[in-house]
Amino acid sequence: MPASTTNAAKAPRIAVLADSDTRWKWGALTAHRIAPVPAAGADAVLDGYLLRGRATPTARQLQEVGVRADRLREVTAVEFLRTMAAESYDVLVLALVGGGVQAMLHGLKRVWEDRTARPAVVTGYVGVVYEKLTDGLLLRHGADLVLANSRQDADRFRAVYDGVGADSSCVTEVALPFLGGAPYAGEHDPYTVTFAAQPSVPDNRTDRAYLLERLVRHARRHPEREVLLKLRSRPGEHTTHIEELPYQKLAQKLDLPDNLRLVYGHMGEVLDRTDLLVTVSSTAALESLHRRIPTVVLTDLGIRENLGNHHFVGSGCLASWDQLDEGHLPEPDEEWVARQGVAAGGTPSGAGSYATAFDAARERVAKLLDRPGGLPPLTPYYTPGTAPGYLPRILARHHLGPDGTPLPGAPAADKDPGPVRQIVRRAARGAYRHGVQRVAPVIRRMGEL
Repeated sequence: MPASTTNAAKAPRIAVLADSDTRWKWGALTAHRIAPVPAAGADAVLDGYLLRGRATPTARQLQEVGVRADRLREVTAVEFLRTMAAESYDVLVLALVGGGVQAMLHGLKRVWEDRTARPAVVTGYVGVVYEKLTDGLLLRHGADLVLANSRQDADRFRAVYDGVGADSSCVTEVALPFLGGAPYAGEHDPYTVTFAAQPSVPDNRTDRAYLLERLVRHARRHPEREVLLKLRSRPGEHTTHIEELPYQKLAQKLDLPDNLRLVYGHMGEVLDRTDLLVTVSSTAALESLHRRIPTVVLTDLGIRENLGNHHFVGSGCLASWDQLDEGHLPEPDEEWVARQGVAAGGTPSGAGSYATAFDAARERVAKLLDRPGGLPPLTPYYTPGTAPGYLPRILARHHLGPDGTPLPGAPAADKDPGPVRQIVRRAARGAYRHGVQRVAPVIRRMGEL
């Protein structure tokens, strides 16, 4: 039963469906922040579902994320829908790419059509939205709440929905759920520069080799500093975006100075010892700004939409490696920072508006669950009537028909896959990742000859 009849008596039940490590982190942390306040002494129950695909997180990635679930299992889209038809949750967070959200919305609408009660469905973005704004938003339309991580995003989201005649009341302003940590208290010994690498930005060998060479040059120019190359995943792993040219492999061809190290691990722990955060456009910049750590968004490769650093125009953080080599420290623009929902109120440790950033979303969820007669059917903007040349392709990728019904022969997850199937599955993923990181770049270079 929904929370409207049981929330006072027991803890809310939350489900999160995620398709990568970063989206699992965002989805699980968001779920805890927006769930109805549980009964005294009770903790919310979180069930995690990992959508099987190219970026399904490994055990190491899940451990690094550090977000625990009461239950966690890997599923196909069809298996997840069957589970949702049988289980009762208060809140469902869809932490997926836009196409995955759209497919699940139509599939859920189908499996819940005979139910009198359903959970509140929530979706959003894991970080900075710098590309495919309209496409991504319309694919997410139909959820009860579409979360915007800042005031700026909330304004942009509503403008898109209003502009196409879609209901924009679902847009709800929150903040990135993983901001936190102690505010920057001054230089460490040694002074530490961290470059936050991204899997897909930039997307070519020349630019990635250039950034790595400049990082090496900075380390040699400042031997008194510790220079860290913060990596998202190890070779063979995938995260939210495909990484065809891992920095680890590029670094193998260089003679790295002793004061430059490649590091993995939780971003917050790396920021604990960082004096200067450098990136092209990573969400890590927002985490750093929230903690008042000096932060630079690089301009060396230009300020371009495909790099995502255009999002930081007006931030006061744009600078080049040449400027950093000479000792430049940026001064963030306070008005810009406030519009991004970071370091709100000038108190990154938690006081002020960031501490209440999720109150509105939590209140909206509670009202939805208390709605007399339950929630209405999900109503995505895209339907077979409004997007007949687009929607069926989106649904078919997840083995769903135009009405959200599973197609004949759609794969379902094994509840307890045997050792042979597990080996085959790991081998298939390994072959895919090998193709992405080794074969695809070679073919691309051959095509440029």
